Amino acid sequence: MPISNFPIDSIRRQFPALNSTDGFIFFDNGAGAQIPQSVLDAVCHHLVSRNVQRGGRYRRSQEVDASIQQARQSVATLLNARELSEVAFGMNATSFIRIVSLALSEIMGERKEIIVTDLDHEANIATWLALESKGAKIRWWKMGEDGTLHVKDLEPLLNSRTHLVACAVASNALGSIVDVKEVASMAHAAGAEVFLDAVHYAPHGVIDVQDWDCDYLVCSGYKIFAPHMGFLWGKRGLLEALPTFREDFIPDEIPGKIEVGTFVYENVAGMNAAVSYLEGLGGSLLSDSPSASSRERLVAAMEAIREYEATLSAEVLRTLAELGDVTVYGVREPGQLKQRVPTICFNLNGVPAARVAVFCAENGIGVRDGNMYSPRLLRRLGVPPETGAVRASLVHYNTVEEIAKFSEVLQRISRH
Repeated sequence: MPISNFPIDSIRRQFPALNSTDGFIFFDNGAGAQIPQSVLDAVCHHLVSRNVQRGGRYRRSQEVDASIQQARQSVATLLNARELSEVAFGMNATSFIRIVSLALSEIMGERKEIIVTDLDHEANIATWLALESKGAKIRWWKMGEDGTLHVKDLEPLLNSRTHLVACAVASNALGSIVDVKEVASMAHAAGAEVFLDAVHYAPHGVIDVQDWDCDYLVCSGYKIFAPHMGFLWGKRGLLEALPTFREDFIPDEIPGKIEVGTFVYENVAGMNAAVSYLEGLGGSLLSDSPSASSRERLVAAMEAIREYEATLSAEVLRTLAELGDVTVYGVREPGQLKQRVPTICFNLNGVPAARVAVFCAENGIGVRDGNMYSPRLLRRLGVPPETGAVRASLVHYNTVEEIAKFSEVLQRISRH
């Protein structure tokens, strides 16, 4: 979608944090995005009108049950899940990775090899490494010198002992996108399963678990314009086979056997509202197709976001190239922007990453510095994780005008 046709002004009006008087620029969305007013309203409505436990026989409790079911339908539509029961809610993606990893450790059988990558967030690495004490053998799928994973490097790692391939859909540090559909095809040909971390990719593009043919997928709402919560998707048969902790009176059925304990219901209501926000965006782009389904509206929104964000990626990369004395990590060629999301990791040569982040903060711009929870990745790049790099992570409510201000601040840092 041409940048001139993307409804950026109406989008920004829906986010209270973007309309405050201080004019702060949010370029740290990889650590958590802002929420639209409709999400805030949904959370407040839940706390005021139905802040009770589910499963009761009175109206407010029944409204909680209905709210959770509606959110499950929304997330299932967002993911293109086959059925609602394949979606489980909880605290965050990390806890779900741990739940699945512990369960798989009990049923690995003779297939004990797990493939992990050095591109991933540490949560999708260390959690699997912990299974070595339970007999798992870890094999490493190494990132290429261009800062992305190549499926040709995965093929020689797969064999009859491979149980699982665990990888991100997009790197939270570099923004590189992985061809997960091809990953699943290769893994399944070897009889293995695929576990995807979609946390960083989710706000940037279409998720389609049926098309990707993955086996498990985790995500967190706080990057998708919702409050802090997490959800797990898995193929029904695989989820049913997982041995999970539950009290004896809880049926061995999904998703209940995975959702043991009380999660944050108001945040799930917020997640439902966040999906509705995206669906509304898609609906505005399909105004000539009033009968479009919820899934069609969501796909339209995410495809438009991908196109608009490509212009943001190009502009940030152009800005950094103009600085000259800067090292940009990962995909940076203009012709390869489809292989990344607008998450740019870099270092100004001779200027500590922490100093860059502080100077940006002093000038009203939020960026992240450090290891981005990906210390292994930084070591591969030759960057000490202790000092790390700078990350500017943008989403669809950011603008070219904000990037221009960012450029001015970076130029001042470079000069001094």
